[in-house]
Amino acid sequence: MSFYQVLVFIHIVSAIVGMGPGFVMIFVVKKANTLNELRQSYFIRHRIHQFVMIGGSTLLISGILMGVINPFLFKADWYIASLALFLFALAYGPIVLSPKSKPIKALLKDTTSNEIPEHYYSLSKKLFFYERIEKVFFILIMVLMVLKPYSLFPEF
Repeated sequence: MSFYQVLVFIHIVSAIVGMGPGFVMIFVVKKANTLNELRQSYFIRHRIHQFVMIGGSTLLISGILMGVINPFLFKADWYIASLALFLFALAYGPIVLSPKSKPIKALLKDTTSNEIPEHYYSLSKKLFFYERIEKVFFILIMVLMVLKPYSLFPEF
């Protein structure tokens, strides 16, 4: 097995570990009925996010290393588009998602009753909307990685 093949294997495993759990993060908190359940759900969500960050970082590093080993990748439109979308999605978290999640974190910390405040639902709806947009970026990246559309249709 060549070093490049090892990188491809690491890249695929990283995609599974990094992207897969990210697709369930919204569902983890959707079924909470009390504030204690919601707090626990957000704790679990935070733990899942750690897998997403580790897998995502490994995904980026292995993808760039594959490009360094095979520089022709940097001329492939699907590779450049995937890399650009991935970097955009990485920046999207702290720029868009973090400000949307801070009020929810404060609400979870400051609320004393076990009832979920009505205000939470509007805050979470906004956060989840923007999280779904980010998921679309990741789906596009996966489609580009799997289909390599400009390799399949060179006339484009």
